[in-house]
Amino acid sequence: MPEGDTVWNTARVLERALAGARLTGSDFRVPQLATADLTGWTVRESASRGKHLLLRLADPDAGDWTLHSHLRMDGAWRAYTPGERWTARPAHLIRVVLRSPAAVAVGYHLHELALVPSAEEGSLVGHLGPDLLGPDWDPQEAARRLAEHPERSIGEALLDQRNLAGVGNLYKCEVLFLRGLSPWTPVRAVPDLAGTVTLAQRLLAANRGRWTQSTTGVLRRGGTSYVYGRRAQPCRRCGTAVRKEEQGERVTYWCPTCQPERE
Repeated sequence: MPEGDTVWNTARVLERALAGARLTGSDFRVPQLATADLTGWTVRESASRGKHLLLRLADPDAGDWTLHSHLRMDGAWRAYTPGERWTARPAHLIRVVLRSPAAVAVGYHLHELALVPSAEEGSLVGHLGPDLLGPDWDPQEAARRLAEHPERSIGEALLDQRNLAGVGNLYKCEVLFLRGLSPWTPVRAVPDLAGTVTLAQRLLAANRGRWTQSTTGVLRRGGTSYVYGRRAQPCRRCGTAVRKEEQGERVTYWCPTCQPERE
């Protein structure tokens, strides 16, 4: 699943392609928006909120509206020049096409696609915790939300977007390794929740603006992570084989030596 920094980067792609432009056409390929026509609407800005994308538009007759989308595991937006071939994904995965004089934005396999008045954005993203890459980032508030469920495992709690918005499985695994915490450690046993979420924010911010995600400082293939995606490979710190196991609805990677469980 795309992490918060990937969604932030995607928002910037749409911003560069469409911000300030008046749309010359739109094509929605989902039943709930099949009759929507954004021709003549102006794109005000493209923003992200955690893992949610918010394309804000102005309708000359109906005011400000927001096109909301979620990438989930396999969604993507791509920007093309008019006349350029769309090569990113098969055509049957296209969910929306937005055209402007200088660019064409194509959304592939998007989820939770909705068009709502901008004043009602809260109905879609108001439940989210502080955004690690947003102006509302507040480590103390994120820590407070985590602490509300002390018996929950820290691995599952970090993925709950109601606690903090933007952490996905990659950053969850890497943050916990760097903090020396087993993913199954109860939240109540984590000695410094604010420090843990602050590290998560630093890692996401460091990768903002590039598509290669690295927590090690190394950008070459095979060197970008400490434990994520490295099952059975030696821990970069102690040499123990990295383990992989299901946790909740996701899998987790960790080093059993460097990340002992705490009670």
